[in-house]
Amino acid sequence: MTTLEDSYRLCRAINKAHGTTYYWSAQLLGSSRRQHVHALYAFCRVADDVVDDLGPSPVDRRAVALQTFGDEFLSDLGRGQSSHPVLAAVVDTAVRYSIPASAFERFLASMAMDFTIASYETFDDLCGYMDGSAAVIGEMMLPLLEPLTSTAISGARDLGIAFQLTNFFRDVGEDLDRGRVYIPQEDLRRFGADPWARTVTPAWRNLMAFEVERTREIYESADRAIALLPPSSARCIATARALYSRILTEIERADYDVFSRRASVATASKLAAVVTARWRWRSWAPPAAMSARRRSAGGTIGLRNP
Repeated sequence: MTTLEDSYRLCRAINKAHGTTYYWSAQLLGSSRRQHVHALYAFCRVADDVVDDLGPSPVDRRAVALQTFGDEFLSDLGRGQSSHPVLAAVVDTAVRYSIPASAFERFLASMAMDFTIASYETFDDLCGYMDGSAAVIGEMMLPLLEPLTSTAISGARDLGIAFQLTNFFRDVGEDLDRGRVYIPQEDLRRFGADPWARTVTPAWRNLMAFEVERTREIYESADRAIALLPPSSARCIATARALYSRILTEIERADYDVFSRRASVATASKLAAVVTARWRWRSWAPPAAMSARRRSAGGTIGLRNP
């Protein structure tokens, strides 16, 4: 029988194996909150693997598998406990931090879209997908970070979207292998770029330069929310943001070749960033006005039950 401790250990292992930027950044949180980050990552990873990594399984079988996974989770969440090796920790996290079932439902709905939708006409259309695949993950994470004000939610959503867009650009080649294109069709037409050619042309460079710049603007929008977090949360998110956005720089250094290589940041660089963050943020304090608001409210405002 899976114990809750076993489940959290498994989630930690999944996070460490597949999401090293998030894993190492989470080390900057206290251990009591770190395990919940691992749980949320593992939930998203397992669902994503059902969609993408079942080899030759037909689409309908994968769709059933995702539905079964989602149904089991939502049922367990309703009961407040689970015996599933991964979901036990996820349910515990959701209950502890009052993360609503609707957030997980939105995520699962976006995952299911990958079975039937291979491309998006406009950036707004893509944002509709990312509401569930990315922005909602920022919403799930926010209670764990104990923000000082409820206005941090917009920044959390923006950061989730920026992370997702960075993934899309890094993984263009892999997504083509799955028959998907996450760059808006209107942008492809505007620049005359064709990802299916898998060739770095002047048109492709211009397209990618545009997409990278737009994503950086979204990162900058998300940055405002970091000041609304307590010290350990702020240094965790600032580190994850710095490391993940560096992938965009690596894409530029590769002359926008996302077909023959996968842009990444070395593990040694991630570890160095974590060490640096511990030093730089050791004396960080939230703005005085925010600290006063938190004291007057007796804790976090609006996003977590006391």
